[in-house]
Amino acid sequence: MIFRLPEDKLWFPETEFAGSDGLLAIGGDLSSERLLLAYKSGIFPWYSDDSPILWYAPHRRFVLFPENLKISVSMRKIINSDKFQITFDQAFPEVIRACAEIRRSDQDGTWITADMQKAYINLFEMGHAHSVEVWENGILVGGLYGVQIGSVFCGESMFSKVSNASKAALIWLCRNKSYTLIDCQVHTAHLESMGTDFISMDDYRKYLLNH
Repeated sequence: MIFRLPEDKLWFPETEFAGSDGLLAIGGDLSSERLLLAYKSGIFPWYSDDSPILWYAPHRRFVLFPENLKISVSMRKIINSDKFQITFDQAFPEVIRACAEIRRSDQDGTWITADMQKAYINLFEMGHAHSVEVWENGILVGGLYGVQIGSVFCGESMFSKVSNASKAALIWLCRNKSYTLIDCQVHTAHLESMGTDFISMDDYRKYLLNH
């Protein structure tokens, strides 16, 4: 069942009503209040410019426990070298813009619309969204951003302009921030190789509520 959100009420249906693809609701807005309620409830927006706002609550969450992070030998060498310089919350608008503009082989366009960028920059300015930036010779070459709910980091997107830059960002996040769980949302083989796995929505929501 897909619910239409009322514009005059800050509300989401229970996540158990999401369809098999995770689609739960349609409509509403991208106000900071609605976005925070969504993330606290295990829901996130995912849509394109030519569609209304779509809200998803997958029945299984693709997550990474930082202690389960797998780092290859070759990646360890890169991390231990001076190839990349990594910062936190120093270029959030630039990171989200790069995530929106990077071309991906499995996507025709971007779901990080101009309205989405504005909404998440607002969350960043409120202290709820964060970014990791990867630099090479002073140039931004990779990074990631997401929303923090307690000790859960809800990863939204990452990008690389050079090989391994986004991996470096994720590794830094696992090693340097005290998150108990990183929600990766969408399955990829690349993330699975780094130790990511599925948990149930019920288990995921326990982390949101208890950590």
